[in-house]
Amino acid sequence: MKRRQVLTQAAKTLPLLASPVPALMGAAGTRANVSRTITLFLCGDVMTGRGIDQILPHPGDPRLYESYMRSAKGYVELAESSIGPFPTPVDFAYPWGDALEEFDRARPDLRIINLETSVTKSDTRAPKGIHYRMHPDNIPCLTAAKIDCCALANNHVLDWGEAGLVETLETLERVDIASAGAGRDLDEAEAPAMFEVFRKGRVLVFAFGSVTSGIPLGWEASVGRPGVNLLENFSDSMVRRIAGQVQSVKQQGDLVIASIHLGGNWGYHIPSEQKAFAHKLLDEAGVDIIYGHSSHHPKGIEVYDGKPILYGCGDFLNDYEGIGGYEEFRGELVLMYFIGVDPATSSLTHFEMTPLKIERFRLNRVNREDARWLRDRLNREGAELKTKVELARDNTLSLLWD
Repeated sequence: MKRRQVLTQAAKTLPLLASPVPALMGAAGTRANVSRTITLFLCGDVMTGRGIDQILPHPGDPRLYESYMRSAKGYVELAESSIGPFPTPVDFAYPWGDALEEFDRARPDLRIINLETSVTKSDTRAPKGIHYRMHPDNIPCLTAAKIDCCALANNHVLDWGEAGLVETLETLERVDIASAGAGRDLDEAEAPAMFEVFRKGRVLVFAFGSVTSGIPLGWEASVGRPGVNLLENFSDSMVRRIAGQVQSVKQQGDLVIASIHLGGNWGYHIPSEQKAFAHKLLDEAGVDIIYGHSSHHPKGIEVYDGKPILYGCGDFLNDYEGIGGYEEFRGELVLMYFIGVDPATSSLTHFEMTPLKIERFRLNRVNREDARWLRDRLNREGAELKTKVELARDNTLSLLWD
């Protein structure tokens, strides 16, 4: 297995503290030392292609091959018909909006996203219905948010063929953003992104894409062929395969994240086979955090044996404004997940979420009513998973678990 990018986070993560930090009580009653806790930022699907690409400074070829839309500009026009004109072109930081201030507040050690967009000028489209691409010259849209790692094992990274995937990898490498879950061959697709978090430990990010999310079987990476790190099923043999990938690189004290693109776009039900698979990855494969995505709205959260399982983070950035259908899921309401883990025990210490709302292709703070709606929905879905969410005065959400 190839050794992927190793990034040192010393400058970003060095605590600006003059004295020792006292231990705090985590939500489950365990003691955690703030100076040792690794705080991660995770979020749902980041789809900066199509309409968002068109409002950035370097829009790519807008041609689409969808049955109902032939130009990416049409998604901008659809949004404008609903909310009014955009001040185009916007600057690279524009889509992140109020999330940037939350990054400054939470100061996560690592910022990890699922980039569900090919970053390419390729015109070699895959034979599928919907295609996402962002022009490579718009890559500062990701660096503006200081993204550290992009999970790429999803159903849009090969929308523009193998050439589009290779250009995506090259573009991310050019700006020192690590990636996982897709590669120029099988070894690279299986290899984790590795991070040294200053004075705290090492974080390994593996990424997997399940066929249940719509990834074609033909996209699987193989010897000498670009593709994704594909999960064909949730079987015990797949657990053993992942365990082999993890154990080949994991060292004592490492924190392992499994990013998994799985399931459909709408609906809160979590299939029993997905639950069992997640539990086995934590029990048997050396994984510490399950970072699931694909659903267009947040799903229930579980804490299993002190370790978090996100079954569906919801979308985070998209160009869906003005598109009707599925309004009951409130897909415009998204979450920033700030997860604290003690690397000495691999146990969860704190779990906070900041609700935001996509409006004008930008992330904006929510009002109290929307924050309550998210709290209530997460509590409804978390009841069976034995988690509960509390709402603070500043509209942030805190996860409680047994």
